[in-house]
Amino acid sequence: MSESRPFQVLGLQQIAVGGPDKSQLSQFWVELLGLRYRSTFVSESENVDEDICELGSGPFAVEVDLMQPLDAARKPRVDTPPLNHVGLWVDDIHAAHQWLRERGVRFAPGGIRAGAAGHDVCFIHPKGNDEFPLSSQGVLVELVQAPSAVIEAYAALHRAVADN
Repeated sequence: MSESRPFQVLGLQQIAVGGPDKSQLSQFWVELLGLRYRSTFVSESENVDEDICELGSGPFAVEVDLMQPLDAARKPRVDTPPLNHVGLWVDDIHAAHQWLRERGVRFAPGGIRAGAAGHDVCFIHPKGNDEFPLSSQGVLVELVQAPSAVIEAYAALHRAVADN
């Protein structure tokens, strides 16, 4: 691609896993694998009850969201597919959203908004359409605005790797 991208994808911010009962997810991820429970987020409009867990530490920690639908008869269904989405840290969510949309990437409804962890987020739709033919090819991708501490940590890591 000849154009300069006005944003960077810095790293993995989260994975979100859904099931009909988040207590079963918690048994595996928290009790067996040892992830740390951080908080719970509930949203009627998103039909989700999720436990936000974490692995790793500091600015490189990865969030693992364990989700169940509030109402299994309503959409969206956060448990179908079980790997609901992957979240990526970006250094400028507004530039990313605009640049990708101008190139035909389809975003899910809702635009840029505050996410469960308090960071601005937007979702790239897993399927394209006539108006926006480009998509993430079957995987819902969440772009997450990285806070300055995360941006600085990734920049320091990049400098350290480049110096070696």
